[in-house]
Order: sequence, then structure tokens, then C-alpha cells
Amino acid sequence: MSCAQVVLHPKASPRSSRALTAPRAPAATAEDGLNRGGDPDFMTSLARGLYVIRAFSGVDRRLTIADVSRATGLTRAVVRRCLYTLKELGYAATDGRTYSLQPRVLNLGYSYLSTAPIPIAAQPVLEELSAQLGEATSVAVLDDGAAVYVARAATRRIVAVTLGVGSRVPAYCTALGRVLLAAMPPEQAARELSRLELVAHTRFTVTSPRRLEEVLAEARAEGFAVNDQELEIGLRAIAVPVRNVVGATVAAMNVSAQASRVARRQLVEEALPLLRAAAERLGSQLPPSR
Repeated sequence: MSCAQVVLHPKASPRSSRALTAPRAPAATAEDGLNRGGDPDFMTSLARGLYVIRAFSGVDRRLTIADVSRATGLTRAVVRRCLYTLKELGYAATDGRTYSLQPRVLNLGYSYLSTAPIPIAAQPVLEELSAQLGEATSVAVLDDGAAVYVARAATRRIVAVTLGVGSRVPAYCTALGRVLLAAMPPEQAARELSRLELVAHTRFTVTSPRRLEEVLAEARAEGFAVNDQELEIGLRAIAVPVRNVVGATVAAMNVSAQASRVARRQLVEEALPLLRAAAERLGSQLPPSR
């Protein structure tokens, strides 16, 4: 599976068995989210176009107008105009029935990756850490209930899931996400969890809100979090916060490995010291958030 897009939806009906792939568009209708009470500076047409683009980030690369309408909650007439505009600008293509995104869409994400301080500073740090441990390493930030990969150094080892920059994983059941949630005040983290449908991706996934609050409290106290096959059987990871020069948590860094090769104890005893040192090195390069 390549570049899995795992999205944690706000409370919604459960999806199919594709536990590791889901569309990025919100489960609530876009029109509900675009109701800004007459805000004169809010450009609804632009927002609708972005919702339409986000509908394509699931496993299906080609979608019909009806598919996009269902995924976003926008009417078919609105979706048709958005897709027509995207096609005319070179961001989408159509065979007359289905639509697909074109490479030009990558310009939107590249603008962030090429200018944001975290991805720029993180890559060499991750590559060094990955070489030291022989395992995949990543940096992620929190966005709408998901940990979003902004930098990654992979290895040649075969793992169950291949994740790349831009991939999204649920915050509540991943080491990266738990570190980021634990950086919030407990009340704010509890509110964040209450917005989300806690899906059991494997038999190990913690879905009890009370237990998750305990897990986050442990992560705050210990300064790290572990994901032990909660997202994917055979995948184990450990993560720590990345704090900028003023001590604010701005990202999370992890090491992931095959559970069959690396025990949880090994991650804590062998990987954690190097991971913490790498996170501190990255954080020392990051200025205060504006």
C-alpha cells in the first residue's frame, strides 16, 4: 500500500474495512462548515474548491461528480463547476465521466514544504537518525485530528504500510499523534478526542476515551508515546515531542519498526535516547511560532 491516507473523521458512520485508507474530506457536509454567518472576507467559492480537491486523497484516484458530491456534501451542480474550473486551470483532468487530479496539484503542497522551517530542518536530522538505527523515522504536525507527515526518512526494510510526506494517520492511536495531543492541556485534548469517532483499526487499538486520557497523561509524564500495533498489525513505533527554542511543542518525531523484529522494550531502551537527542537537535533550529 503506498502513501496511505488515514483520516480520523469527526463523528460519522463507520466506513468500510479499508482501515488504513479514507478520503480526506470531512464527514460533515462542506456547506455546514462553510456557513460563516455573512463574513464578508470569507471566499466560499475558494473554500468549496479546496473541499473538492481534498475529496481525491483517498484510495480511489478517479471520482465521478456524484462521488465527490457524496464525499464533500456539496451539491452536484457546485461540484461540477469546481471540477470544471480545476480542469481549465490544469489541476484536474476528465475522461468525460470520471475526474482525476493532475501533477500541478503538487505545487500547492510543495509551497509549504519548501518554505516551512520544520520540513526543511527535519530532513537531514531524520536521515542521520534513520542511518543510526536502521529504521524509518518521521516528523509530523497535528491537523484536524490527524498527525500529518511533513518529513520522513525511510529504509529498505519492508514494513506493512508505506507512508510518505503528506500522509495522515489518526492522532488517537499513533505515537506521533499521542505526543501531539499530550502537548495540549488535558481539557483541550479531551475536547479534541470527543469530536472524533474512535475506530478500532486492530484488536489492540485503544478506543475508550477514559483510557485514552490515561494514555495521554502517561505520555505527558514520560515525555514519549508508543504505538504497539494499534494502527496496523506488525507496526510498532515510538515518538517524542519536538520543542522549539522557547520550549513549545511544534511537532513530533518518531521511529517505526516491524514488531516481529523490534520489541517494545528495545524501542524504549535503544531507540528512545537517540530519538530524544535528534528531536532536541531539530528543536534548537526552530524559531518561536508567530
